Amino acid sequence: MTFKAIKDYIRINGAAVVYNSTYVENYCIAESVWIGFDDVEAVRTKVSYAKEMRLLGYYVWQVPNDDHNWVLSLAAAEEGDHENQNQKGRLLVIVLVSSGATIVLLLGSVWVMCYLRKRKVKLTGTVLKARKEKEAKVNGISTAGNLNTNVPDLEVYSYADIEMATNKFSFENKLGEGGYGPVYKGVLVNKQEIAVKKLSKASTQGFEEFKNEVTLTAKLQHVNLVRVLGFCIERDEQMLIYEYMPNKSLDFYLFDSARRFLLDWKKRVHIIEGITQGLLYLQEYSRLTIIHRDLKASNILLDNEMKPKISDFGMAKIFSKDEHEANTGRIVGTYGYVPPEYVKKGLYSTKSDVYSFGVLILQIISGKKNACFYGLNEDLNLLEYAYDSWKSGKGKEFMDPSLDDTVSSCKLIRCLQIGLLCVQENAADRPSILEVSSMLKSESAALTIPKIPAFSTKGNRDEQTKSQLQLENCSINDTTLSQMEAR
Repeated sequence: MTFKAIKDYIRINGAAVVYNSTYVENYCIAESVWIGFDDVEAVRTKVSYAKEMRLLGYYVWQVPNDDHNWVLSLAAAEEGDHENQNQKGRLLVIVLVSSGATIVLLLGSVWVMCYLRKRKVKLTGTVLKARKEKEAKVNGISTAGNLNTNVPDLEVYSYADIEMATNKFSFENKLGEGGYGPVYKGVLVNKQEIAVKKLSKASTQGFEEFKNEVTLTAKLQHVNLVRVLGFCIERDEQMLIYEYMPNKSLDFYLFDSARRFLLDWKKRVHIIEGITQGLLYLQEYSRLTIIHRDLKASNILLDNEMKPKISDFGMAKIFSKDEHEANTGRIVGTYGYVPPEYVKKGLYSTKSDVYSFGVLILQIISGKKNACFYGLNEDLNLLEYAYDSWKSGKGKEFMDPSLDDTVSSCKLIRCLQIGLLCVQENAADRPSILEVSSMLKSESAALTIPKIPAFSTKGNRDEQTKSQLQLENCSINDTTLSQMEAR
């Protein structure tokens, strides 16, 4: 079939010209045989289209069985060759630029990888590799006795993960703020709820406290201690990741006029007993003796069942079992919870936490803060007011007004007396946490008479020895108990 015959066939049968994104194609059907061809106009169209679209070339169908062996006209071929040369020039430029960019990118990647590998996190002599796999292990912790122990794995979170979990640290996600810095609620990709404690730039605490809490709390596992899930050290930020406590902290309820009603007497006793168990673990049952040094209402967190969990171990100190007391020139802690020997001489021991716990017991019973003054003349601090109420046989008046009259008078007075024993001036007079636990469990065991509490401005320390004693009858499980109280 000749070129002319194909043209005639197209004209008679109305065959259409088909275009696509890369070339122009003419075709027709002749006696069930597909015939494709290009004429000069079609080739020119291809060249123009390829140039406009900046394509690398065009495609030409050769007509088979063409009597004239037609392919392209000379004009079309010349135009195509010129265009091909331009395309080759552009292609060379593209290849050179792309190659250069690739080399720069590869060199940059190698530099970044080397930089990240060199970056290490040292925690008490232990290197935490906190990049690439986003995993870390705290291998050991150094104590005053130079004792090293293994600790469990901690997750190393990226800044991007925590930022996304907390909705870019939004105000809506903020749970509160303490001496360390703000605390945010977060939800990880796996739907796990977390609490993120972020070190504030203005905080008096620093990397030492951060390191202390990471290495210490990672190895402490107890139902009444908040669990640390991991940490983040990135972009000059230091963040601790905790299990989320949905009911916030004890002070959120205790010192609020409305929310305090949610803490009935049974819950308050349960909280006191839970804190006792946490301290027992720290001081008696863990391999090392841990002194918290910042025990207070805001550091007691509550889970969904209102179970108390001790948190914030940034100030904690570690003793080996043969140590009983240590000295420091740096006084830390919270006003109102710090014992006198620590304030005056920098001495701290297990009895320091017992003192703080005693203050907490008195606050849980009364719902009162320890930075205010009470009594008829409003000239008594919380400890003096508690002692005065107990001594005069008016322990019920010290009780939080939100509590109803069904509260056991005997249990209340007993808790009040235990709290006063814990806040005595001399550390040697205070009971151990083991003794406190025993006192709380056994309601029939006799209690010693507490001396005037620390930081008291009323009377002298021997006043209670001159006091008359008053008997208050209490019924416990149908058994009558006579309990002595100083008047």
